[in-house]
Amino acid sequence: DYDGISPYMLLVHPVLESRRMTLPANYDTLSLRDKLYHLRSDLPSITHIDFSARIQTVHQNTNPRYWQLINAFKKRTGYGVIVNTSFNVRGEPIVNTPDDAYRCFMRTEMDYLVVGNYVFDKKKQPEWQEKDNWQEEFVLD
Repeated sequence: DYDGISPYMLLVHPVLESRRMTLPANYDTLSLRDKLYHLRSDLPSITHIDFSARIQTVHQNTNPRYWQLINAFKKRTGYGVIVNTSFNVRGEPIVNTPDDAYRCFMRTEMDYLVVGNYVFDKKKQPEWQEKDNWQEEFVLD
Protein backbone atom coordinates (compact mmCIF):
# COMPACT_ATOMS: atom_id res chain seq x y z
CA ASP A 1 0.00 0.00 0.00
CA TYR A 2 1.98 2.93 -1.38
CA ASP A 3 0.37 6.06 -2.76
CA GLY A 4 3.44 7.69 -4.36
CA ILE A 5 4.94 7.29 -7.81
CA SER A 6 7.66 4.74 -8.60
CA PRO A 7 7.51 3.89 -12.32
CA TYR A 8 10.78 1.91 -12.49
CA MET A 9 11.03 -0.08 -9.26
CA LEU A 10 13.43 2.51 -7.84
CA LEU A 11 11.87 2.65 -4.39
CA VAL A 12 12.07 0.12 -1.61
CA HIS A 13 9.13 0.39 0.77
CA PRO A 14 8.46 -1.44 4.04
CA VAL A 15 5.79 -4.13 3.90
CA LEU A 16 2.83 -3.15 6.09
CA GLU A 17 2.82 -4.58 9.61
CA SER A 18 -0.61 -6.09 8.90
CA ARG A 19 0.91 -8.17 6.06
CA ARG A 20 3.87 -9.44 8.11
CA MET A 21 4.09 -12.89 9.65
CA THR A 22 5.09 -13.31 13.28
CA LEU A 23 8.74 -14.30 13.47
CA PRO A 24 9.83 -17.23 15.64
CA ALA A 25 11.58 -16.31 18.88
CA ASN A 26 14.88 -17.71 17.56
CA TYR A 27 14.77 -15.76 14.27
CA ASP A 28 17.84 -13.64 15.12
CA THR A 29 19.90 -16.80 15.68
CA LEU A 30 18.91 -18.44 12.37
CA SER A 31 21.44 -18.69 9.57
CA LEU A 32 21.00 -16.37 6.61
CA ARG A 33 19.92 -19.36 4.51
CA ASP A 34 17.18 -20.26 7.00
CA LYS A 35 16.05 -16.64 7.14
CA LEU A 36 15.79 -16.54 3.35
CA TYR A 37 13.33 -19.42 3.31
CA HIS A 38 11.26 -18.26 6.28
CA LEU A 39 7.89 -16.70 5.38
CA ARG A 40 7.95 -13.04 6.32
CA SER A 41 4.58 -11.90 4.95
CA ASP A 42 1.46 -13.03 3.14
CA LEU A 43 3.26 -11.85 -0.03
CA PRO A 44 6.41 -13.98 0.34
CA SER A 45 7.64 -13.65 -3.24
CA ILE A 46 8.10 -9.90 -2.89
CA THR A 47 9.08 -9.54 0.77
CA HIS A 48 12.81 -9.13 1.28
CA ILE A 49 14.60 -10.40 4.37
CA ASP A 50 14.35 -6.91 5.94
CA PHE A 51 10.56 -6.77 5.35
CA SER A 52 10.90 -4.38 2.42
CA ALA A 53 9.56 -4.71 -1.12
CA ARG A 54 10.67 -3.05 -4.35
CA ILE A 55 7.77 -1.05 -5.77
CA GLN A 56 6.70 -0.16 -9.29
CA THR A 57 3.47 1.80 -9.57
CA VAL A 58 1.12 1.50 -12.53
CA HIS A 59 -1.44 4.18 -13.34
CA GLN A 60 -4.62 3.68 -15.35
CA ASN A 61 -4.05 6.72 -17.56
CA THR A 62 -0.48 5.81 -18.58
CA ASN A 63 -0.73 2.02 -18.93
CA PRO A 64 -4.43 1.08 -19.05
CA ARG A 65 -4.02 -2.58 -20.12
CA TYR A 66 -1.51 -3.42 -17.43
CA TRP A 67 -3.55 -1.50 -14.85
CA GLN A 68 -6.67 -3.48 -15.87
CA LEU A 69 -4.74 -6.75 -15.45
CA ILE A 70 -3.58 -5.77 -11.97
CA ASN A 71 -7.06 -4.55 -11.02
CA ALA A 72 -8.66 -7.81 -12.25
CA PHE A 73 -6.10 -9.79 -10.25
CA LYS A 74 -6.91 -7.69 -7.17
CA LYS A 75 -10.66 -8.34 -7.58
CA ARG A 76 -9.98 -12.06 -7.85
CA THR A 77 -7.39 -12.45 -5.09
CA GLY A 78 -7.52 -9.36 -2.88
CA TYR A 79 -3.96 -8.46 -3.88
CA GLY A 80 -3.29 -5.57 -6.26
CA VAL A 81 0.19 -6.88 -6.94
CA ILE A 82 1.94 -8.49 -9.87
CA VAL A 83 5.39 -10.00 -9.31
CA ASN A 84 7.88 -8.60 -11.79
CA THR A 85 11.15 -10.41 -12.33
CA SER A 86 13.80 -10.87 -14.98
CA PHE A 87 12.72 -13.13 -17.83
CA ASN A 88 15.44 -15.73 -18.05
CA VAL A 89 16.58 -19.06 -16.68
CA ARG A 90 19.37 -18.92 -14.11
CA GLY A 91 22.69 -18.63 -15.88
CA GLU A 92 21.20 -17.45 -19.18
CA PRO A 93 20.94 -13.89 -20.47
CA ILE A 94 17.61 -12.08 -20.16
CA VAL A 95 15.34 -12.68 -23.17
CA ASN A 96 15.72 -9.98 -25.79
CA THR A 97 13.39 -10.99 -28.63
CA PRO A 98 10.02 -12.72 -29.04
CA ASP A 99 11.94 -15.80 -30.23
CA ASP A 100 14.03 -15.76 -27.02
CA ALA A 101 10.83 -15.43 -24.97
CA TYR A 102 9.14 -18.35 -26.75
CA ARG A 103 12.25 -20.54 -26.44
CA CYS A 104 12.50 -19.82 -22.69
CA PHE A 105 8.76 -20.45 -22.30
CA MET A 106 8.95 -23.84 -24.02
CA ARG A 107 12.05 -24.93 -22.07
CA THR A 108 10.58 -24.16 -18.66
CA GLU A 109 7.50 -25.01 -16.61
CA MET A 110 5.67 -21.77 -17.46
CA ASP A 111 2.03 -22.35 -18.36
CA TYR A 112 1.36 -19.20 -20.39
CA LEU A 113 3.33 -16.57 -22.28
CA VAL A 114 1.95 -13.16 -23.25
CA VAL A 115 3.73 -11.27 -26.03
CA GLY A 116 1.97 -8.09 -27.12
CA ASN A 117 -1.59 -9.07 -28.03
CA TYR A 118 -0.84 -12.81 -28.15
CA VAL A 119 -1.36 -15.36 -25.36
CA PHE A 120 0.39 -18.72 -25.72
CA ASP A 121 -0.95 -21.69 -23.74
CA LYS A 122 1.78 -24.30 -23.28
CA LYS A 123 -0.75 -27.13 -23.68
CA LYS A 124 -1.67 -25.85 -27.14
CA GLN A 125 1.90 -25.55 -28.47
CA PRO A 126 3.55 -28.15 -30.69
CA GLU A 127 6.00 -30.41 -28.88
CA TRP A 128 9.28 -28.56 -28.40
CA GLN A 129 12.15 -30.21 -30.26
CA GLU A 130 15.58 -29.48 -28.78
CA LYS A 131 18.67 -30.50 -30.75
CA ASP A 132 21.33 -29.53 -28.21
CA ASN A 133 21.46 -29.66 -24.44
CA TRP A 134 20.62 -26.00 -23.89
CA GLN A 135 21.42 -26.27 -20.19
CA GLU A 136 25.13 -26.59 -21.05
CA GLU A 137 25.22 -23.38 -23.14
CA PHE A 138 25.76 -21.05 -20.18
CA VAL A 139 27.83 -21.40 -17.04
CA LEU A 140 25.78 -20.94 -13.86
CA ASP A 141 26.74 -17.98 -11.71
